[in-house]
Amino acid sequence: MDRIELELYLNNLLQTARFKDYCPNGLQVEGRRRVNKIATGVTASLAFLEAALEWGADAVLVHHGYFWRNEAPQITGRKYARLKTLLSNDLNLFAYHLPLDDHSEYGNNAQLGAKLGLSGDTRFGDNDLGWMSVLQTPVSLAHFIAQVEQTLGRTPLVLGDTDIELRRIAWCTGGAQNYFDAAIDAGADVYLTGEVSEHNLHTAEESGVAFIAAGHHATERYGVQALGTHLSEHFNLEHVFIDIHNPV
Repeated sequence: MDRIELELYLNNLLQTARFKDYCPNGLQVEGRRRVNKIATGVTASLAFLEAALEWGADAVLVHHGYFWRNEAPQITGRKYARLKTLLSNDLNLFAYHLPLDDHSEYGNNAQLGAKLGLSGDTRFGDNDLGWMSVLQTPVSLAHFIAQVEQTLGRTPLVLGDTDIELRRIAWCTGGAQNYFDAAIDAGADVYLTGEVSEHNLHTAEESGVAFIAAGHHATERYGVQALGTHLSEHFNLEHVFIDIHNPV
C-alpha cells in the first residue's frame, strides 16, 4: 500500500491529534513510498531495525520511537547509527506513544487487560490513560500475581500483603508508576504497571493498596502486535512482531 495512505489511516485510527505527547506521533522517518511488509516492535532500537531489515520490512511500527522532548538535537553516536540504518535502507519508521497506550481496542492497556481477562470498566489519571476493572468475584493478590507471571513470562516485583482480596484491579502499562495515587483515589485494591519508584513502597504500605511492577517492556508488547495484525488483515500486508528481549 501507499505510505501516505498508511500514515493517514493510522493517525485517524489512533486519533493522534487528541494528545499532547512527549514525542511526535506518526511517520517519524520517511522511507520508500510502497509498503508491503511491516515489522512491529516495542522500541526502535538498532537491534530491532537490523532484525526488521533482515526480514525484509518496508516499514517498522513501534511504541517507542525517537525525538523525545528535551533530548539533545545533535545527530551523533547512537542516534546517528539508528537514523543512518533507516535512511540508507529507505525504511519507514512509524511511532505511536500515548495514542497507542490509550486506544480502546488496539492499545497497550486494552490488550494487556484482555490478556489478563480484565475489562476496562472505568478510567483514571491524566488523559484517562489508567484503566480499572471491577471483579464480580474477588481473588487474592497471590492468585493475581501468579496470573501476571504466567501471562507475561516473568516474575513481577510486588509491594503489598499477598493475602489481601482484590475486587478492583487498576493498571497502566509502561513507566506509569506516578499514576499510583490516582489509582488509589479511584478505589483500586491493586495497581499494576511496568516500573517502580522508591516512593511507591511507602505509598503501598501506608495506603494498604498493593503495587505490581511487571516490566515496562513486558507490559507494552501487546498493543503494537494487535495493531500490526489489524493492518495485515485490513490492507493485506505481511506482518511480523519482533520481540527484542529487555528485562526492564
